[in-house]
Amino acid sequence: MPSFSHFFQILMETKGVFFKAMLLTLELTVVSILLGIIIGLVFALLKISNIKILELISDIYVYLVRGTPLIVQIFILYFGISGIFLLPDFWAASLALALHNGAYISEILRGAIQSVDNGQFEAGRSLGMTKTLTLRRIILPQAFRRALPPLGNQFIISLKDSSLAAFISMNELFNVATTLGSNNFDEMTYLLIVAVYYLLLVALMTFVVNRTELKLAVSDR
Repeated sequence: MPSFSHFFQILMETKGVFFKAMLLTLELTVVSILLGIIIGLVFALLKISNIKILELISDIYVYLVRGTPLIVQIFILYFGISGIFLLPDFWAASLALALHNGAYISEILRGAIQSVDNGQFEAGRSLGMTKTLTLRRIILPQAFRRALPPLGNQFIISLKDSSLAAFISMNELFNVATTLGSNNFDEMTYLLIVAVYYLLLVALMTFVVNRTELKLAVSDR
């Protein structure tokens, strides 16, 4: 184990390169989460559509994504699609993380939507709203509030999963740490440093999710 003075010295010396990598990690996470929410919502709606073929498509997607490792999905997108056209490492990782997150988010949103009392839907229809409008204005806002805690957990998981982008040579936090550690023959120090940066990002994301939950709770009063 490195001494505290050595750890702090390396932490200060590498703050510039790690800060840049942290921003890239955060960007990768945010993009994949936003895309994952869109994908998850689409497949959640397919699942509750009561149309067998659409439900089957949703089931197959969720089964395939949840049944295969994320690293395999990243490699398929990066190396497989690159055989057809060049896909930058950032977008290969973002799309793989988005598709991976989308499968879990779809189940979270599906459960949240189905947990909303059916009377809410009937009330919207009685006011002359279409099924789509009722879903958008009444059901989805309530479902999102209920889904926010498990979504927050999924977002944190996505942040940590972004470290797998290192395996396609993307210069995010984990790749920078392992590269510097190997070059300086001091892997443990750099791994401890990158752990600190991940903890800071998790704390930031947790704060944002908690503040959003609080704001939504206050708006309901």
